[in-house]
Amino acid sequence: MLQSFKMAIKSILGNKMRSFLTMLGIIIGVAAVIILVSIVNGYMSSVMESFSDMGVNQISVSVINLPSRSLDVDDTYEFFEENTDLYEEMTPVVNVAGVVKYGNDSLEATSITGYSEDYLTIKDYQLEQGRNISYSDILSRQKVCVAGYYVANELFGGPEDALDQTVKINGEAYKIVGVVERQDDDELEEGGTDDFVWIPYSSATKLTRDGAISSYIFTSISTDDTDECTSRLESFLYETFQDEDLYTVTANSEMLDSLNEQIAMMSGMLGGIAGISLLVAGVGVMNIMLVSVTERTREIGIRKALGAKRGVIMQQFVIEAAMTSSIGGVIGSVLGSVASVLIGKAMGIDSPPTFVAIVISFTVSVGIGLFFGYMPASRAAKLNPIDALRSD
Repeated sequence: MLQSFKMAIKSILGNKMRSFLTMLGIIIGVAAVIILVSIVNGYMSSVMESFSDMGVNQISVSVINLPSRSLDVDDTYEFFEENTDLYEEMTPVVNVAGVVKYGNDSLEATSITGYSEDYLTIKDYQLEQGRNISYSDILSRQKVCVAGYYVANELFGGPEDALDQTVKINGEAYKIVGVVERQDDDELEEGGTDDFVWIPYSSATKLTRDGAISSYIFTSISTDDTDECTSRLESFLYETFQDEDLYTVTANSEMLDSLNEQIAMMSGMLGGIAGISLLVAGVGVMNIMLVSVTERTREIGIRKALGAKRGVIMQQFVIEAAMTSSIGGVIGSVLGSVASVLIGKAMGIDSPPTFVAIVISFTVSVGIGLFFGYMPASRAAKLNPIDALRSD
């Protein structure tokens, strides 16, 4: 066995260019598998992080209110109070199309939304300055608001200076009672995660001139109860509307599960496509080994004439093929690992090489060397020593 390894190394070093070209297919195939799988996994992690920021336990409700059948906010709160064994928080959502102004400065891309006092907890945000919207603000339709960090910084130069200032939303004056701490560590930008203004949902309905609220956010106590939470909501809504087309209930966790399945399928598909290059590389290994057998026919004849058994000859060529593939696999693993990190940085995602991808691709490369090296090795072992010795 040791002698076979030595001869395999000698053969590889003796034909450096041919050995490298044989390994090249393995190198490219292994690197491609690692890069594609790592990039897909990195993208999946990025998406999952985004969903986590949105709240995996959130359930969104949208309804179409009709003059004859509509969902009353008080009835929704009553349903929530009756099912606190499943739901942790709840808030109506009222989107307001408008402009935030202070003096001569205007913010046209700022998100203006009406929420309840629970929305700060639902988002898991912390206040930088001031206080949150309160239940009394909602009850008395106070014209107060909580501003995002971008709004406070853009209009007033910072959270401290923004507190207790008055901005105009669609021409109506709202007092800033709180500023949410900065969410985006990279850059404050218009329309970004820090560019928002929250107002009491009761005040928002006046701005929209529509008393009916068509969107709600519920949060479940446990994601394990998502099915039960959506089921109860759907039953409650059906009692109100008697028509399933007038409402939708969407759980973020279900969307995440569906997305994970699609990404996993895409990862497997891309890995399979990259794996085809490994198969092609295996054919290349077999062809080169067949050439090697042809070139060394006389050497094989001498060894067999001196008493070398068939198994020893086969072992020599199988080990040589396996070593060629193994070295290619190691080089491909290193290049693929480095490239996946660099490509991930260029794409703005964290895509470290996965241990599973490295192990599988390397194992497959070695297996391909053994599989495709068997035929040339078998041919060499079957050579008649007399015919081999007569070969030029």
